[in-house]
Amino acid sequence: MRIHSSNHPWLLLAILVVLLSFYGALSSSEEEKTTSKNTKKEVTYDGTSLIINGKRELLYSGSIHYPRSTPDMWPNIIKRAKQGGLNTIQTYVFWNVHEPEQGKFNFSGRGDLVKFIKLIEKNGMYVTLRLGPFIQAEWTHGGLPYWLREVPGIFFRTDNEPFKEHTERYVRVVLDKMKEEKLFASQGGPIILGQIENEYSAVQRAYKEDGLNYIKWAAKLVHSMNLGIPWVMCKQNDAPDPMINACNGRHCGDTFPGPNKDHKPSLWTENWTTQFRVFGDPPTQRSAEDIAFSVARFFSKNGSHVNYYMYHGGTNFGRTSAHYVTTRYYDDAPLDEYGLEKEPKYGHLKHLHNALNLCKKALLWGQSRTEKPGKDTEIRYYEQPGTKVCAAFLANNNTESAEKIKFKGNEYVIPPRSISILPDCKTVVYNTGEIVSHHTARNFMKSKKANKKFDFKVFTETVPNELKGDSYVPVELYGLTKDESDYGWYTTSFKIDDDDLKKKGGKTTLRIASLGHALHVWLNGEYLGNGHGSHEEKSFVFQKKISLKEGENQLTMLGVLTGFPDSGSYMEHRYTGPRSVSILGLSSGTLDLTEKSKWGNKVGMEGEKLGIHAEKGLNEVKWQKFSGKAPGLTWYQTHFDAPESVSATAIRMNGMGKGLIWVNGEGVGRYWMSFLSPLGQPTQIEYHIPRSFLKPKKNLLVIFEEEPNVKPELIDFVIINRDTVCSFIGEEYTPSVRHWTRKNDQVQAITDDVHLTATLKCSGTKKISAVEFASFGNPNGTCGNFTLGSCNAPVSKKVIEKYCLGKAECVIPVNKSTFQQDKKDSCPKVPKKLAVQVKCGRDKKN
Repeated sequence: MRIHSSNHPWLLLAILVVLLSFYGALSSSEEEKTTSKNTKKEVTYDGTSLIINGKRELLYSGSIHYPRSTPDMWPNIIKRAKQGGLNTIQTYVFWNVHEPEQGKFNFSGRGDLVKFIKLIEKNGMYVTLRLGPFIQAEWTHGGLPYWLREVPGIFFRTDNEPFKEHTERYVRVVLDKMKEEKLFASQGGPIILGQIENEYSAVQRAYKEDGLNYIKWAAKLVHSMNLGIPWVMCKQNDAPDPMINACNGRHCGDTFPGPNKDHKPSLWTENWTTQFRVFGDPPTQRSAEDIAFSVARFFSKNGSHVNYYMYHGGTNFGRTSAHYVTTRYYDDAPLDEYGLEKEPKYGHLKHLHNALNLCKKALLWGQSRTEKPGKDTEIRYYEQPGTKVCAAFLANNNTESAEKIKFKGNEYVIPPRSISILPDCKTVVYNTGEIVSHHTARNFMKSKKANKKFDFKVFTETVPNELKGDSYVPVELYGLTKDESDYGWYTTSFKIDDDDLKKKGGKTTLRIASLGHALHVWLNGEYLGNGHGSHEEKSFVFQKKISLKEGENQLTMLGVLTGFPDSGSYMEHRYTGPRSVSILGLSSGTLDLTEKSKWGNKVGMEGEKLGIHAEKGLNEVKWQKFSGKAPGLTWYQTHFDAPESVSATAIRMNGMGKGLIWVNGEGVGRYWMSFLSPLGQPTQIEYHIPRSFLKPKKNLLVIFEEEPNVKPELIDFVIINRDTVCSFIGEEYTPSVRHWTRKNDQVQAITDDVHLTATLKCSGTKKISAVEFASFGNPNGTCGNFTLGSCNAPVSKKVIEKYCLGKAECVIPVNKSTFQQDKKDSCPKVPKKLAVQVKCGRDKKN
């Protein structure tokens, strides 16, 4: 309808007022956006949750450690964490990264903590800063710098003045830097929570009263700095006020005794998403269903903060892993080593966060109630009196069969060992045991560009016969190497009389007892072999039948570290390396070389000192063309072009034994292919090479190999993707939580028709190029390894192809009518599941 202004001046005036109000509001909104970043946020807490700027929060946090990925990887990892439903990132601060030499601090490269935190802030997320000084974290020396061991009179992590002096100096440097950059919430920054010390109760008893005094001192230190954030102590039930005691473990909903004061919230600082691996381990994993169950349980019992340790594990580059720990770290986390989404763990937890958010008001403001309708069943629900706000968690602890639960006039079937979440106490929007997100399988594709015939050149270290030294026992290996190398040499000589060799029928044996980690042995220039311990049993005995000669004999040993210890009390007095050396079977009896011979020592390899792992030092030695066979302690070098595409890349160390890898001078990490798991396979085959380590052509690969007769020609480079995408959904599963939202304190469906669907989605610009498996019936297996069962709808593959081929994402209804188009069910008594596997790829345009 058209209106003439002359007839309606009041209407024009009204419109003008509305427009001015609108533009004023818009201007105010824009101003708020630009200033909110620097708005000071008060962080307090009560018995329910942390309170940020007067607002209660449910916090979903994930551990991402900045030194375990490269700065160019950080933005994508953080972005994916946020897309996974996290609102907080937790990280340790690594003392030995930032102060490798006493008094010389470094905050650059992978150690740029400020840059890392600002990227988190840019994504609108909070930060929990776990300061240490000790962090464990399967990181060498638990994050403590080596030089600390050599401070006179020091004892770590106790009421010891030298340790406290250096700890306070380190703590103040880090926290002052955070304050200078205005990164604390009280300054408008993202840091809302801090942690001092780490799982101290595990060692406190060893230090008795000094342990208690130390933990009080640590708490007082950070509290006295008045940084405007709360502080926690994990696995420290007697954490002194105002520290909040927090839980670490897999099932804190059942194992955590709770806060030590009523006014403190229940916080879960480490929910272990898998098990870290050490060399010699078989594959390990923790299911998405188990993690989801544990989180739902914790939040149903007044929990308000969970942190996934790890959310992205990353890589222990160079020599940073603790003893025996693999270079790959927490690869089974929601984001794998390369930062790719590991499905269904990533998606199932994302759906869990969505479901909990629908319960937010009830959890944070409601009154809790508990019912126990059966031996294996439990109801926990929260209601806000006088309102319709209500949320319920229906739990079935029976691991074998489903259970029925009656609640508020309705009956619900809860699958085995699972929890159903009802954000309105009526509608099931999520079940921890029913995965409706898609699955992926990881592929290692051999690079066409990088794997041209390698022209290896070699340089072999000289095994020393006689080194300077006047010790009557082999020097302790940690103290000898001072964390400058993994290798320490030991030499000694001893005389054998002719009479000693004439024992009839006797066999002469060399016996070396070592406290770890590995050892190579030579006698009179002949290589006798090697031995090693394990993460569980570090001590070992090397024993070998030998032939001695009359007169002077020369023994050479190479002690090998796989990292420094990362846990336990009195770490400053932890020792390793060869401790006892003797020869058995001589006519005169056992010859103890430990006390009757002088030992010479040397640290490291000549190649390390000359820096031949990088282009700058490459010409410091004379390289020979590799002839197909080489002794141990050999350096190998070649050049390769960067693998095609921009996908993550790795080197597969097939054919090799044990050693270290560098690419363009950057330490990729330790490898140990010869230490096989009980399954007869190496624990880790692929070693991550970040794209930032590479240039387009002529990249330098240098390998130091400890063992003889390896086959470097079997090494290859691979590109990593998760282009195998699957779905595995039962017809009775709860439809995705994405169908629901909350409006006006009520849970409402986003669409009119809420039904179960399977969603398949390719990453980036890729599209579904092939349907590799499809079955609606009772298929078996997992993504990448499905097989048909006894029941299958014949049209399954045609249906999936119709819905999915050529699309970046497809949604398939999971019901009988979709797959039984002739309305005939050949196996009506069989509960149906849909298993689908598709391949994603780029079309010619991409």
